[in-house]
Amino acid sequence: MSTSSTSTIGYTPPKGEWERREPDTLGFDPAALSEALKFAEATEIEWPRDLHDHAPQGVKHPNDRALGPLKERSTPAGLVIRDGYIVGEYGDPSSVEVTFSCTKSYIATLTGLALDRGLIRGMDDRVADYVDDGGYDSDHNSKITWRHSLQQTNEWQGELFGLPDNIDRGRVISTGAPMDAGHDDTDLPHQEPGTYWEYNDVRVNRTALSLLRLYGETLPSVLKASVMDPIGASEGWAWHGYSTSQVELNGEQVESVSGGAHWGGGLWIDTYDHARFGLLYLRRGRWGDNQIISESWVDAMTEPCDIKPEYGYLWWLNHEGSISDIGSPKSFAARGAGGNVVYVEPERNIVIVVRWCNDTKAVIDRILGTLKE
Repeated sequence: MSTSSTSTIGYTPPKGEWERREPDTLGFDPAALSEALKFAEATEIEWPRDLHDHAPQGVKHPNDRALGPLKERSTPAGLVIRDGYIVGEYGDPSSVEVTFSCTKSYIATLTGLALDRGLIRGMDDRVADYVDDGGYDSDHNSKITWRHSLQQTNEWQGELFGLPDNIDRGRVISTGAPMDAGHDDTDLPHQEPGTYWEYNDVRVNRTALSLLRLYGETLPSVLKASVMDPIGASEGWAWHGYSTSQVELNGEQVESVSGGAHWGGGLWIDTYDHARFGLLYLRRGRWGDNQIISESWVDAMTEPCDIKPEYGYLWWLNHEGSISDIGSPKSFAARGAGGNVVYVEPERNIVIVVRWCNDTKAVIDRILGTLKE
């Protein structure tokens, strides 16, 4: 048994430790949960092990290829957390893995921290009023707000790190479509900011760069000091950009990180650290006695986008049953290509993390279906 901290909201795992409980003590049918985890481990994404082989090959554009680091992936892994305790696991949760667009939810976290600290006064403020690096100078881009940026309705137009925004136009992404789905029409005309939803990694990278400008320091350093260290995360995670994403900051060259691994890079993290991140949001931004993220941000972050109701601020929402058929309407998830999901179920006090899963909805529903109550 570890020397744990416990509060009215449940157990809070210290750094380097995580208590386990037998599933039946926390409301699961042990035999059914065991079978659900076997199913999860067998439901492996149909991707090559070497992620370089899954990267774009420069067909649409010379830079539509791996610009940042990639690596070999592991076999499927996952964790089930209830009341803060581990009640189920499979694979190797300690393996540091590329996490693709789950990274976006970490960008949302840093935006929320900026709002909490007064670095951003309001989400409907124009980014151009805070960031003066040429990226928001045009009449079109000058209209973009922080809300547009996090809801992916910003329609930012331009080129960033050698990638034009239209390289990612027309991606068919939803909770019912794979996160690496193809493109309908890369020649779509740009719409007025705030009027059109599009999953576009060039624009998310632009948001990450804007946050770097706002903080005046790299996003990994802010995330480490403000979130990951306070929640007891390991030292193994890393956040990468591209070979092309060096920018000047305070007279020095630094790397602006990417919001996913579409062109390499992004957040590389193990399953335990993902689960801590999910537990932080399950606890409404609180970790032990420390309110790391304001509850008001958690509420705002999970408010449906008017024109894309299954999406919030770089988090996917389940109020229409799009992530889980049996999960509560208040549940939400960080989602990334390759079947990487951090699912947060507030009404049942559960976090589920799955990696390299071919059918995340089926796996989440199998696990939730083993609850006895």
